[in-house]
Amino acid sequence: MRAVVQRVSDAAVEVDGHTVGAIGDGLLVYVGIHPDDSDTDTAYIVDKLRHLRIFADGDDKLNLDVQQVKAAVLMVSAFTTQADARKGRRPSFDGAAKGDFAKAIYERTCDALTAAGVPVERGVFGATMSVRSINAGPLCILLDSNKRF
Repeated sequence: MRAVVQRVSDAAVEVDGHTVGAIGDGLLVYVGIHPDDSDTDTAYIVDKLRHLRIFADGDDKLNLDVQQVKAAVLMVSAFTTQADARKGRRPSFDGAAKGDFAKAIYERTCDALTAAGVPVERGVFGATMSVRSINAGPLCILLDSNKRF
């Protein structure tokens, strides 16, 4: 499982002109599922998102996590995070899980993060979404449950 994590001061996702998820301060997370992903990968990503210390404390040091600052997560399914663009000019998406399998893991990931005490807003799995955000920092982190980077 891969995730692109952006610290934001505002983010929203729309489908067909309707807002389906929105947050103020928090994390905008684009998550992509691999065909080999399991509950172990979900647990890794959820733990990282829950405890990633990328919010400033009183001394302006990145020492606080999303729950400590009472922020939220906007989770957007994005099979493109599994893209491989090492060869040629057209990325391959063969590393992205398909359909019901990917949707189930995406939903379990959102549910597990909610169960960990973090408010989670969601995009719509498989939909064409418009995502807007104001990146705070900017601060972007790449996560990979297989630790390829």
